[in-house]
Amino acid sequence: MTNSPAPRQLRLIIEADDFDEAVTFFRDVLGMPEQIAFATTGDDRVSILHAGSATIEVASPQHARNIDEIEGAPPAAGPTLRLALEVADTRQAVEAVTTVGSRVIAPPVETPFRSLNARVEGPAGWQVTFFQELETLEQRSQRDGFHTDDERER
Repeated sequence: MTNSPAPRQLRLIIEADDFDEAVTFFRDVLGMPEQIAFATTGDDRVSILHAGSATIEVASPQHARNIDEIEGAPPAAGPTLRLALEVADTRQAVEAVTTVGSRVIAPPVETPFRSLNARVEGPAGWQVTFFQELETLEQRSQRDGFHTDDERER
């Protein structure tokens, strides 16, 4: 471990050919508050949207395929990046984004790790998983299979 300070913010940049569609999806439909941001004129546009708390989930290819199988969704095409957004109500989030034309890739399903997941195609072709936690971290810590990687039996 280094003495470097921990990052203060995670910012994921999504380059979208249809900027308005992407902003509508995240800001207007999902309700992510927008903060001021700098851009010049014309087609130089940017929108910085708050998505609550951020984490980075590092997954082995096998784990990513397992999640695809659990969610009933095909693997993401192209780079293996996928957005996963925790929402209060997965079904409501899916309904909201489908009203603006997003395609459902996998309908809501309760996972073995006690969340309600669904996957949609978001702006710029990104796959977006909505997940609704059905248990607290404390409740999960009491169940088999939940631990940090360094505690996991190999």
